[in-house]
Amino acid sequence: MNPTVIGEALVDVLASGITPAQEFVGGSPLNVAVSLARLGYPGTLISRWGADDKGAKIEDYLKDNNVKYLGGADDEATVIAHGILDPAGGAAFAFNAFWQMPTIGPELPQDVELVHTGSIATLFSPEELLPLLSAARTHATISYDPNLRPSLVTNHAQTVAEVERFVGQADVVRVSGIDLKWMYPMRSVHESARAWLDMGPAIVVSTAGSRGSWGVVRAGDAEFIAPSVEVTDTVGAGDTFTAALLCWLAEHDMIGAANREKLGQLQISELSLALEFAAKAAAVTVQRAGANPPRREEL
Repeated sequence: MNPTVIGEALVDVLASGITPAQEFVGGSPLNVAVSLARLGYPGTLISRWGADDKGAKIEDYLKDNNVKYLGGADDEATVIAHGILDPAGGAAFAFNAFWQMPTIGPELPQDVELVHTGSIATLFSPEELLPLLSAARTHATISYDPNLRPSLVTNHAQTVAEVERFVGQADVVRVSGIDLKWMYPMRSVHESARAWLDMGPAIVVSTAGSRGSWGVVRAGDAEFIAPSVEVTDTVGAGDTFTAALLCWLAEHDMIGAANREKLGQLQISELSLALEFAAKAAAVTVQRAGANPPRREEL
């Protein structure tokens, strides 16, 4: 599998009431790219950051994790996400958000078999990203995680409509239950996920932290209860889950446009195994500070 991930790279500054603030390289798409690389699938991140100390930190981190990148430093400052950790290890973030789609040409290379995107990049650049994903469907599986940041949303209805446009282009969707409830407060998470499946994806998975994950495919649905572990923080856990889910699909020959029909025929037993693998990977991440996904040998 030759993955390309499109979206923000930033620096998380995490603080709690008992420890000094710590800095970690992050950003949901970057975390997915690094997680994929550590699980054995190094690829390319299309992103931007500032020509500053924090931007240099991002570049070093990507190189250390064998992730190539397109775009890189520009004239705007690197985005900083200030996170406050609660007693359960969850984080509430405030952003000085800036995103501009790097110039990469009208299409991605034909040898790219997986394209993942989501979060701030899809909120800020839908008109640049959607045609790129549409063109990439001829050779690649499309993966999407909305990873919404409500503090950056100015129009709820417009945001929901744009998210649904991305869902319509995707083969694999991973979404937090919190995001689904924010978008569709009048119906259950399961109802919303099933509605998204009808929009075109082969698989929609909703995650709920320590309560586990639930997924739906054409053949039916499955649930996996998260393993009980000691949580340091939950930063990057969902991104690790997404990458591990994609890794499992790749290793069962379900990634790439040529395998789209096979992905669409995913069985409930297979879905259960994929959820279990993804949950075990995420369980490693939550035991460590910041978005620090596992390497393959740790699983």
